Amino acid sequence: MKKKILVLSDHPLSPSGVGTQTKYFIEALLKTGRYTFICLGGAIKHNDYTPQKVEPWGDDFRIFPIDGYGNHEIIRSIMQKEKPDVLWFMTDPRFYGWLWEIENEVRTNIPMVYYHVWDNFPSPVYNGVYYRSTDEVVCISKVTHEILKDVSPDVSSRYLPHAVDPQFFHKFKSDEELALIQQIKENITINSSMHSKNKDKKIFFWNSRNARRKQSGTMVWWFNEFINEIGKDQACLIMHTDPRDPHGTDLPHIIEHLGADDGQILLSTDKIDPFNLASFYNAADYTISISDAEGFGLSMLESLSCGTPIIATMTGGMQEQVTDGKNWFGFGIEPASKSVIGSLQVPYIYEDRISQEGLNDALRKAMNRSPKAYDKMCRQGMNHVKKNYSFDNYQKKWVEIMDEIVEKHGSWETRRNYKRWHLLEVA
Repeated sequence: MKKKILVLSDHPLSPSGVGTQTKYFIEALLKTGRYTFICLGGAIKHNDYTPQKVEPWGDDFRIFPIDGYGNHEIIRSIMQKEKPDVLWFMTDPRFYGWLWEIENEVRTNIPMVYYHVWDNFPSPVYNGVYYRSTDEVVCISKVTHEILKDVSPDVSSRYLPHAVDPQFFHKFKSDEELALIQQIKENITINSSMHSKNKDKKIFFWNSRNARRKQSGTMVWWFNEFINEIGKDQACLIMHTDPRDPHGTDLPHIIEHLGADDGQILLSTDKIDPFNLASFYNAADYTISISDAEGFGLSMLESLSCGTPIIATMTGGMQEQVTDGKNWFGFGIEPASKSVIGSLQVPYIYEDRISQEGLNDALRKAMNRSPKAYDKMCRQGMNHVKKNYSFDNYQKKWVEIMDEIVEKHGSWETRRNYKRWHLLEVA
């Protein structure tokens, strides 16, 4: 009989990084023929709340659209009606406090598996109660795994980073693929005035949500000042994002205010499929992320998979992608300041801010890289992805992990390794 997994995450058919990784996880296990899934698809605005069956999997891949990520009653109802064997959930722990409130109800019958991300040190001791309320924690970055081992060393954990599908994210070579790259470059020229139609200008690509921690407004302001210094026809920036995200900056307003709307800074606002997204990475010379906090940074991995080097803040999971400790697959920017910020949910965490000088230095190095050194960086970046972020390994490891968890913990009548009580020493 197939094992049933209840999934709490972004909608697995949504284009978000969390949604994409959830889909990869589900499909890897579906291919074994030993698993079936019930997914609460959240974190997006739904026009229709009708349950979905994803083809070609049918009843083995069902999605129930919900607002947020769920609540007590939804979990209790599904537990009673569907009797899942495992509960698997993913993303920031801030979204799952309500779930851990009823972990004693859930874990009595089934194990809880958390695919965890945390952006930065100091180690969040305040998360310890969450980690200890989970059967297995899988960490997407080495930073996250080190933090978890420091805060809750007794909790079963392991490291398994994200991956991207090479079917889409690869170095373009076919005539059809190369034509897409050429079209993007021609569009850049069309959107430039006569005095800035340099066909050899460097193309920098930025693919992130327009949100505060992504530093989108800073990126526009500083890049504009940089190209005003080196020459407006020498480089351009393409930003693939929602230009007026309510959680971010009014990018069109800043671009117009700065006079950077003459082909220097271009906005890509349409939702596009992975193949067309990969065409932007292939057309670009570098992909940039200057986030002050970034658990992983999926755009960095997508770019490296396409053979395009990256420029990234040395924070969170991005620092593991830009270098393997010996070789560099782009340029890392060390934070100029590390401020401790906090909130009621997150009492303290470092926020890593780069300086304008740090960004300018990385951009100059990128502009002046020799063709031979650049080609070597591209090849090494792709090899880095194949070795450390293999898509095949991602799928294989998830199957191994879930098979192990099902065998180790059991469910319902066969539930093992969960105690409803703990022995505490009282002084």
